[in-house]
Amino acid sequence: MRPITKYPKGVAKQEELVDVALQVIAERGYNGATLAEVAEAANLSRAGLLHHFRKKEDLFAEVLRRRDELATGRWLQEQNAPTVDRAELIAGFIRENAKIPGLVQLFSRLSAEATDPANPAHEFFRDRYEQNKLASTAMLREMRDEGRIPLAADPEKFAIILAALEDGLQIRWLYDPSIDMADLVEEFFAALAGRVAEGSADRM
Repeated sequence: MRPITKYPKGVAKQEELVDVALQVIAERGYNGATLAEVAEAANLSRAGLLHHFRKKEDLFAEVLRRRDELATGRWLQEQNAPTVDRAELIAGFIRENAKIPGLVQLFSRLSAEATDPANPAHEFFRDRYEQNKLASTAMLREMRDEGRIPLAADPEKFAIILAALEDGLQIRWLYDPSIDMADLVEEFFAALAGRVAEGSADRM
């Protein structure tokens, strides 16, 4: 669900509140990022904050949307580099996310709660997963063409598997921060590349 108003001054204030909420989550974690805390950091009353975002889920979904927009811009820029290794690029983004545990907590908790169609963030996550699947499918198709994953791999199915792997690792990491999520994703792609190498050797 998008913010309430579309008037320029209201939109500007909402964008400011999203930035403040992102900062509060980064500094205090998900549990410390209550509406009251965000409102105080933005020099507003709780009622003033609710004038711009009806529910906590609305605000936090916008925080994740803003984070996605920033990450997408970086992804589009970096993936077009001539020597880019897409597996390493994915791992790099995972390492960056791990530097802000509060955002990982926010994503994991809100995405689970938003499976309920009545949840205000349901539409955001439904669209996010669909966009992620499309982008990952294109990336995996390129990796298959480059010989990085087996020819028999279905890019669309593997895109869903990759998203599930990343989401599941985040939950495990929240339980055990010693887990290196990025390293495990690199291991996943290395195993796929190994299957390609084995297949090539068998054909020789």
